[in-house]
Amino acid sequence: MTDVMRRFAAGLMLALAGALLGACKSPATNFYTLSPDESLSSTGASRPIAAVIGPVTIPEIVDRPQIVTRIANNEVAVNEFDRWAQPLGGDIGRVIAADLGALLNSQQISVFDAVRDPSVVWRVRIDVMRFESVPGRDVTVDVLWTVRPPGKVRAITGRSVARESVSGPGFEPIIAAHDLALASVSRDIAAAVQAKPAQ
Repeated sequence: MTDVMRRFAAGLMLALAGALLGACKSPATNFYTLSPDESLSSTGASRPIAAVIGPVTIPEIVDRPQIVTRIANNEVAVNEFDRWAQPLGGDIGRVIAADLGALLNSQQISVFDAVRDPSVVWRVRIDVMRFESVPGRDVTVDVLWTVRPPGKVRAITGRSVARESVSGPGFEPIIAAHDLALASVSRDIAAAVQAKPAQ
């Protein structure tokens, strides 16, 4: 075999190896976060309140980095290359805190217990029963919530079930629909807070 043929064979092998490696490359992973509803505004709260959102519990089926979507009544897809950028439970708590801050006109609503005087803090527990995503159709958020006013006041409990249509294909419309569903949950909680002032 001549030098030219050897060089040609070596170049061909390198090109084939590169093509094979390129073919084996995994798709890029996409990361998503939930967002507060920017259209929310104060519902007329008479005074800003201090509140801590948490704990937040979520179903085990969605408590993972991958976004889980429903594809049939008894079948789900765990989307390996479409993921939450942070733990879903924490993201839900952060968004509800921001939504409530807008609805109640307060900058003292957080997932962090940073208020110096615990006697003035409202506490909101969030138990997500369903966080379901059906691509191209709708999302459903089903939440049991408990609001504990400051002092020796009985807790307020409620349940919010929000269903929002998905506006198109892909994951961005799914996430946007969940944002709207969580805003609906936040409106219910805000109404409960305003209906029962702390004593």
